[in-house]
Amino acid sequence: MKEIKAVIRPSKLLDVVSALQQIENLPGLTVSDIRGFGKSKARDAKDKIMDGLIAYVKKAKIEVVVPDEMVEIVVAAIRAHAHSGNPGDGKIFISPVDDVVKIRTNERGARAI
Repeated sequence: MKEIKAVIRPSKLLDVVSALQQIENLPGLTVSDIRGFGKSKARDAKDKIMDGLIAYVKKAKIEVVVPDEMVEIVVAAIRAHAHSGNPGDGKIFISPVDDVVKIRTNERGARAI
């Protein structure tokens, strides 16, 4: 199993989530509104948020845990629908997941996602 975290432009969120919903057997996803900055430290961002002397940019984060065989399908959907070709399109992080526990049923592993 892998956890896929994607940090993308909020303006691309609807397109990305709609594409992910079309993937058969996608276990589900979590969306969060976040803020941060990349290498440019948000200096040139048009929509930056100032917190004291620190500049941030609004972003959306999508998190999903999938079986290994679904990773490339999910990543491809995110890349295709989050891409604008401009700096700030975001990043996708892929990490191994050792175990999952479904709280309601106490199922573990792939059955729990």
